[in-house]
Amino acid sequence: QVQLVESGGGLVQTGGSLRLSCRASGRTFSTYGMGWFRQAPGKEREFVAFIDWSGGTTYYADFAKGRFAISKDNAKNTVYLQMNSLKPEDTASYYCAAGNTRALITTARRYDYWGQGTQVTVSS
Repeated sequence: QVQLVESGGGLVQTGGSLRLSCRASGRTFSTYGMGWFRQAPGKEREFVAFIDWSGGTTYYADFAKGRFAISKDNAKNTVYLQMNSLKPEDTASYYCAAGNTRALITTARRYDYWGQGTQVTVSS
């Protein structure tokens, strides 16, 4: 069992930055692939970024490339999402997820555990 708790969301102006954190419980955190997703009101949950169990492989949605960076600290059981150059369209609830796999996963249904989400609001 893995429990995930996100933090770091908030209100930021266009062009600003935020760093989201997701702390996991459980001794097997280091073996899980981790992802970030987001969901805006009235829209489906969409993939943002993925990092594999070792932290050596990352993958991003096109809208996140060059602006967002995912990282993982296995010693702290924490995964991060650094978000720069934020835009109003980035406004959403952001969720981290853990998947018990070493494969790259970008679809929500393949993740096993989810956090409760943290709200990011970007004002214009």
